[in-house]
Amino acid sequence: MRTIQFREAICEAMSEEMRHDESIYLMGEEVAEYNGAYKASKGMLAEFGEKRVIDTPIAELGFTGIAVGSAMNGCRPIVEYMTFNFCLVGIDQIINNAAKMRQMTGGQFNVPIVFRGPTASAGQLGATHSQALENWFANTPGLKVVVPSTPYDAKGLLKSAIRDNDPVIFMESEQMYGDKGEVPDGEYTIPLGVADVKREGKDVTIVSFGKIIKEAFIAADELAKEGISCEIIDLRTVRPMDKDAILTSVKKTNRLVILEEAWPFASISSEITYIVQEQAFDFLDAPIQRITTADTPAPYSPVLLKDWLPNAADVVKAVKKVMYK
Repeated sequence: MRTIQFREAICEAMSEEMRHDESIYLMGEEVAEYNGAYKASKGMLAEFGEKRVIDTPIAELGFTGIAVGSAMNGCRPIVEYMTFNFCLVGIDQIINNAAKMRQMTGGQFNVPIVFRGPTASAGQLGATHSQALENWFANTPGLKVVVPSTPYDAKGLLKSAIRDNDPVIFMESEQMYGDKGEVPDGEYTIPLGVADVKREGKDVTIVSFGKIIKEAFIAADELAKEGISCEIIDLRTVRPMDKDAILTSVKKTNRLVILEEAWPFASISSEITYIVQEQAFDFLDAPIQRITTADTPAPYSPVLLKDWLPNAADVVKAVKKVMYK
């Protein structure tokens, strides 16, 4: 096993797939000459040329539409947004075209496309640059939504996303591009829609995804000192969601805490809560607890931002609540 950065895992996944399939290309702001805003496409222009690694103007509506049209005509584009906050300019192309075209054409057109880039907060970037929009896209039939938390998962899931014949929203984090992790030298993929039990436990299940899952591991270490054993499930794919993995764990631990870096109303945690209370209600020994950001736009102040974001102390508190401690 090698140890590489998250950004390198992303670059490797795209490059390996592009070497095998000439219909795949990457487009977005600064992906070519600058090697990517976060250096996630470093060296790709030199290898694949300007026809397959394409710098775009600051015009998300335009280049998103171009990518959708090209996907309908035999290409397999990867669209990088400098942040998913900026994709809102082109969200009509994602929601009304990419997600719906297969159904609206009676299956005549697939849209094999990956929309990728950073999601959620990345420090003091202000309210309009700090939004977690996973639930927006997961609410849309026709889209698959992936949010990896490790370099290993990022590479395997991105390769699967690129090969998928449907549009995939692939959400990363600015604060994870420098994270290091073990990644095999050889070929591998991770199927979409399969969660991963990152830590075995017997007392309480913690479900999370993306970079905020780090807080769950910190909390689990603290709780272990008090004899509380936490099982941590990384969803990895938000849609399709691995319901069986969640239900199996809850039936073992009888308690559930959900950690999510998003607003509480109509969140992914809301959906998980509904699924568990419907299908595993009799196994619960305590009400489900969820941990989200505060229900406000993200503050700029570092003091307020720290309080706005979920943290390990919040997880410890929630776990103790379901444990009646």
